Order: sequence, then structure tokens, then C-alpha cells
Amino acid sequence: MSNPMIDIDVLLCWGATYKTIRKGEIIFHEGTQGRYYYQLVEGRVKWVNVDDSGKEFIQKFVDEGESFGELPLLDDGTFVATAIADEDSLLIRLPKEIFLQLLRENPVIHFNFTRLMTERLRQKFIILKELASQDPKRKVFTILNLYKKEHCPIENEAQKIGLTRQEIADMTGLRVETVIRTIRNLYENGSLRIEKGKVYC
Repeated sequence: MSNPMIDIDVLLCWGATYKTIRKGEIIFHEGTQGRYYYQLVEGRVKWVNVDDSGKEFIQKFVDEGESFGELPLLDDGTFVATAIADEDSLLIRLPKEIFLQLLRENPVIHFNFTRLMTERLRQKFIILKELASQDPKRKVFTILNLYKKEHCPIENEAQKIGLTRQEIADMTGLRVETVIRTIRNLYENGSLRIEKGKVYC
């Protein structure tokens, strides 16, 4: 997203504070209660589930301007994934009760927030449908197209994919070797291009 979900000046007026996070630092753990609304100002955050063997499944990368970890604020449940700084990052956060009051008193912000949650839910259904496929090409292409949709507003313009092969593997459940082979096949059939090792979709 190119613009913040909620204007930073609005958050600051309501008492939000900045927090610096170092690469690899955990912001919150899966299964814990949500105490803050989080919005990323600078850097990148990954949202992951970790299985019993320690393997990460990446649910989403959070980019500058995006909010994350909202579900416990709305249903009093727990976080469904762990948030980890993927690089040195700057967050702005607002305590849960103040955030909910902000929504109550600002219908436009509330509506925009609800619309964003709906778009994310729709996106998740689409991803789950494609990742259920046994075809590695469909899985990889789904992730590449999703990245392009989120980062390139011009439909027919090629977008450099800012994901490593390992990250794509962790987002699809595929082995990294399978991802490498699949990307090569997609390149050979003209579905994407590769320049100096970088993938463009």
C-alpha cells in the first residue's frame, strides 16, 4: 500500500507512540493477546506460523504504511501468527482501547478499515484456493501475481518481485528447489522474465 491505513498525524493525536524494532526481533507471538494497533512506518515485517519442527510458513509480508495484527483488537481472540521484523523497522502503535474509541468516533476511518479487512479476507480465500492445488506453477504464480497486485498499480507494467526463492517456498509450502525449477519453467514459457537473477512479473 502506498498510503498509510490511518494517517500518522491522526494516530499521534490519539496518543500513538513510535517503536524501533531490530531485524529478527519478535513484535508479538502467535497465541498471545493483542494490546496494540500496529502500523509499519519504515522497514518490513513478516507474519509467520511455525510448526513443531521449527519450519516457518510465511503468511504475509507487511510493507511500509500497512497495518497488521488487527484481529485480536476486534474479536478479543489471540494473534493467529507471529510478527517478526524482517529488517530494521519503525512502528507506530496505539493501545487497543484507544484504537477502538478512534473507530467509534470516526465513521470514515471505521469504514475504510472494515473495507481493508474485507479485501484481505477475500485475498486469503483466493490464496487458499490456489495453494490447495497440487500444481507448483499455480502456487508460485499466485504468490507472484499477488505481490505484483500489491506493489504495482499499473496493470501491464512489469514489476520486480521483491521476494527470494526461499521466501516464496515458505509462502507456498514448496521446497526451494521446486520453486527454482518452477520459476525457470515460467520464464521459459514466457509467463515472467528474469534479469540478473531478479524476477519480473
